Amino acid sequence: MSASRRSGTTDELGPDGPDPERDGPDGADLLAALLDGMDAALCAFDADGVVTHWNREAERILGWTAAEAVGRRGFAGWAVRTADAEDVEARLMTAMQAPGRQVHEFALLTKDGGRVLVRTQSAAVHGPDGKPAGVYCAFSEVHTQIDLERSIALSEALFEDASWGVVLVDADLRPAVVNAHAARALGTGRTTVLGRPLGDLLSQGVEELESALTHVLAEGAPPAPAEMWVSVRTAEGEKRRCWRSGFLRLASPLAEEPVPLGVGWLFQDITEAKQTEQEAALLRFRTNQLHRAARAAAECEDPGEAATVHLDFSLAGFADHALIDRVAGGPVADGDRDGDGPPVRLVRAADTPSGAPGPSLLVGKAELPVWYAEGHPALQCVERAGSVRASAGVSDAERAREWAISRQWPGDAVHALCAVLRSRGRTLGVVTFLRGAGRSQFERADAVYAEDVAVRIAAALDLAGLAGLAGPAGER
Repeated sequence: MSASRRSGTTDELGPDGPDPERDGPDGADLLAALLDGMDAALCAFDADGVVTHWNREAERILGWTAAEAVGRRGFAGWAVRTADAEDVEARLMTAMQAPGRQVHEFALLTKDGGRVLVRTQSAAVHGPDGKPAGVYCAFSEVHTQIDLERSIALSEALFEDASWGVVLVDADLRPAVVNAHAARALGTGRTTVLGRPLGDLLSQGVEELESALTHVLAEGAPPAPAEMWVSVRTAEGEKRRCWRSGFLRLASPLAEEPVPLGVGWLFQDITEAKQTEQEAALLRFRTNQLHRAARAAAECEDPGEAATVHLDFSLAGFADHALIDRVAGGPVADGDRDGDGPPVRLVRAADTPSGAPGPSLLVGKAELPVWYAEGHPALQCVERAGSVRASAGVSDAERAREWAISRQWPGDAVHALCAVLRSRGRTLGVVTFLRGAGRSQFERADAVYAEDVAVRIAAALDLAGLAGLAGPAGER
């Protein structure tokens, strides 16, 4: 069957045949190529119900070639069972008189005798005079159409109603489509985020995220979700969040070879659950440390040594340095002090070594008070009988060092936490924990742990009958 017959057109030739100056294919060849390149099966009927067009997708689905199909009247006896032919043809041909497209589902016969359920869309074809001249019918297998509709419905649901963030990132690592949940998580609107670099949205964690997206574009989806900590820029400031993220490489289904369209990034905010998990793990570790310290201290003959054991065990994962100061002259009961009395003086009793790591050292046998300026955190701790936190509050290393040395602490300390040593209603002294610049400042949960350690240290000191570690009970 010629291309003209398949396309329903007639070649227009001049008196001497084809025009040699004419460039490109003629209209019939172009129409035939377009019809055969369609992804949907297509056939057409003239006003008498004779098949005029039949493309390759229709041949693939039903097995009938264009040569076998074009020129037949209706589907009866070959593409439709005879019993069903009248109904099928009536439903198709009614499209000539109906406005718009008509959608139907019915079974067609394949060349080998099988049956295929198809979904059709038919509409009238109008002639030059504007009157209906025939009908075209595009059809596809129902399961294929349903799969397509499901894919579209899933895509729309993800970008509208999903309870987790969905972002389509293009090959340049910029958001191309963002759903409402993701826009809220990023602290922006769905349209304002499009096309912007991820660095404009995140202040921390952007390098890790971009590295993951680049890997997915090159290698494909990872085998499991990844947990990423990021800092999101918002109008209220930066917010630290943990997102459990999954990634999918997107490729065009229309290309012969996979062409990356970008990455589908799905994430869920698990910050609260992750923080709870971390707090639980930290609590288990600290409880275990207290238990181990208590068992080790119970084996010490010298109560002063037991106090340093508690101090050493508390440092693991908590602080870089620690020291114990006792009240000069002995413990102070709550009723023994008044506002007109002399200021409290503290004597260094034990501290961690300033050089190589090792066990805490007993010091202070000379009974010389430590020079603490007025308002020193350790003095505030004794006066309040409660914990006190302090930080250098500067980014300059030299100024931070001056801040630490002026308070009689090691030069690398930038954060401090002082906990009072109390036993039998008396104040025995202060234990101070110090952190360097590589650690975060002390939080309220840290103060609770320090107070637990301070109770055990105070009990050991009180058992020794001393306010510090000096004296005969502290000698080795």
